Amino acid sequence: MRHFIWILLFFSSLSFASEAQDLSHLEKINAEIARLKTESNSFSGSELAIIRVQQVEKNNELRSVLSKLIQEHDKTTTDLLISEVNNQIGYAERSFAYLDKELKTKQAQLDKADIENKLALQNTLKETRDYYYLSLSDQLENYQWLADLGESNEAQIAAFKLLIDQKIKFLSASLSFDASREQRLSDQLQHSSESEKSSLTLDHLFFERKVYNSTSGLEKLISIADQLDINTTDYKRQLFSTTGNLTEDILKFPVIAAILSNWISSGSNWLLKHAPDQLLKFLVFVLILFATRLIARLTSRVVLKAVVQPHLRMSKLMQDFFVSMSSKLIYFIGILIAFSKIGLDLAPVLTGFGVAGIIIGFALQDTLSNFASGMMLLIYRPFDVGDLVEAGSVSGKVSHMSLVNTTIKTFDNQIIILPNSMIWGDVIKNVTHERVRRVDMVFGIGYEDSIEHAEKILAEIVDAHPAALKKPEPNIRVHTLGASSVDFIVRPWVKTDDYWDVYWDITREVKLRFDKEGISIPFAQQDVHVHFAKKDKKDKKPKKPNPITEKIGNVIDSVRSKDS
Repeated sequence: MRHFIWILLFFSSLSFASEAQDLSHLEKINAEIARLKTESNSFSGSELAIIRVQQVEKNNELRSVLSKLIQEHDKTTTDLLISEVNNQIGYAERSFAYLDKELKTKQAQLDKADIENKLALQNTLKETRDYYYLSLSDQLENYQWLADLGESNEAQIAAFKLLIDQKIKFLSASLSFDASREQRLSDQLQHSSESEKSSLTLDHLFFERKVYNSTSGLEKLISIADQLDINTTDYKRQLFSTTGNLTEDILKFPVIAAILSNWISSGSNWLLKHAPDQLLKFLVFVLILFATRLIARLTSRVVLKAVVQPHLRMSKLMQDFFVSMSSKLIYFIGILIAFSKIGLDLAPVLTGFGVAGIIIGFALQDTLSNFASGMMLLIYRPFDVGDLVEAGSVSGKVSHMSLVNTTIKTFDNQIIILPNSMIWGDVIKNVTHERVRRVDMVFGIGYEDSIEHAEKILAEIVDAHPAALKKPEPNIRVHTLGASSVDFIVRPWVKTDDYWDVYWDITREVKLRFDKEGISIPFAQQDVHVHFAKKDKKDKKPKKPNPITEKIGNVIDSVRSKDS
């Protein structure tokens, strides 16, 4: 128990020492403030401003010490602290008077100045107002200190509450005016000429700063008003409508209700005022789009009739390109006209299209490469829809073409879609581009057969086929003397559509006629000669016969016996 009492006495002595130290510090700061006040009487201009800044700093230091003492006060220090707080209340009231005078003077200078000087004076006016709001916050803290010390003055608090209510109402009205003026100047800037923009830009910047300064001041006054139980719901709604910033106060139900009520009211007023005009614009917009659709269809039909004329000799891809581009161009112009009729400024839209085009161009480089290749195919027309081609290592019939890709149907009925860049960058073989083709065939006869007889038979077969053309004349010649046959080339000319029919028919007929006429069609063969080494007579020990060699010898002997 004794140790516990000693510990209590120890901490009590420490607390007393700390409090005594704070009181000594408080007295020292008061002496410094009194000295600065005396010195301020002998200074003016910028020197006086420096003295006043020092006074504010010393007073803030004093308030810090005073706040700590009030939290730990007892009966011995209460009277002293009440006296100090009353001094702070008087200091704040003197600050109000001085700052009110400064604000009026600077506001008068601001109203008389030209627009360039207004922007500079605006900053000094904001600094003075910030000091004023800080003094109001300090005064509220003074009244709260008095309440903590048991000396609450209801009359002073009521007068201060009335002052705050008046200030916040005036600032709210000023913010509404400045915000509407700023919006009006913003609208004028969008539709003004280049010569008017310079002056309008300065005016807009001035009111934009006024709105920012007013919202900043309104936030500080709302913070003070909330502590005085003043209803600030409408002011918080106004802050949200002006800045769009979400705060904790916005999430409270009264503020949300006020915002929704204001939106509904504003929406109703807007509808009553602008509904007929907007409805008319909407009808005009719809009519323009409907007319655009009709004109686009009519234009597509006219262009289609024009591009399919035989004398133009346009490819299917080029025909589709002109038809598609004509309708899309009409749609694009019609949509721009429709949007302009409802009041949309087309300059930013077209600028946005340009920027978007650059971004999309970088993002879709491969697609643009295919598009460029499609344009080359469109211009040079190496093939068309319906042609049989070999392109991009694919053979088949072209079933569809666009500026990005080409669809080919293979002979086994597969659909292959090739990017145009792959086609244009490779060899293109158009099998059906020409109306007449030559069928190249090779037939071989044996060396013991008659060349004249075989040549006569081949000529008769070609001449007898109805699809073989007389002109150009077919070419039938002995071509090569092969390893096992005498080869003839047979090259009749046919229409492109009859190519494979002639090829298959002549091949079949040649086999039938050669068999009938006794002309052989030799197949590839190769003679193999086998030589055996003679036995050495000096070798005393006979070697064992190789069974494989014996079998080969037996086969050769049997073949020789048959030939003999």
